[in-house]
Amino acid sequence: MTVPTGRRERKKAATRRKIADTALRLFLERGYDAVGIRDVAAEADVAVTTLFSHFASKEALVFEQDDDFLQRLIQAVTGRAPHEPLIPALRHAIQALVRHCAADGAAPVRRMIGASPALREYEESMMLRHAESLAAAIATDSGPARTATACRTIARFVVDAYALALAAADPEAAVDEIFPMIEAAWEVTGPAAGGRG
Repeated sequence: MTVPTGRRERKKAATRRKIADTALRLFLERGYDAVGIRDVAAEADVAVTTLFSHFASKEALVFEQDDDFLQRLIQAVTGRAPHEPLIPALRHAIQALVRHCAADGAAPVRRMIGASPALREYEESMMLRHAESLAAAIATDSGPARTATACRTIARFVVDAYALALAAADPEAAVDEIFPMIEAAWEVTGPAAGGRG
């Protein structure tokens, strides 16, 4: 996540963090459906309008690090060395994200998401948005060598790999199993050799 530099930006980031932390604590203590937006705002000592200036919905409070997730994937594409292949860079990013989200401390949040149809639907929609953004980054990076459909497909595979790994009994082993398939799919979509692919 980008570190805010100015005083105003730091204050806004601190308020956002406080709201998200308060919401998550209340959701885990009382249950997601039992806590309303007004409850979160009151507990965080902010106005409801302030809460909505930071979060578009109640569901978004649970996925406060949504932008960070996407930025890590985009950075895996755009921030790699010129000679570094794409799929291993994305695999490394997904492994780090899965490791973080599969940690023991994250288990209560994953259970809460799994138990709530509203949160599952929001997460699915969020992942589709991430896949579209990742596809755009891949298309820009790989140039005309690959079609938009190929880039969108690989992006969906990568985002789905994250979700599938989190649902597996051994998340890291699942990443190891999935990524050779993604690598094979990527190889058949482009030139036989050369380039950053």
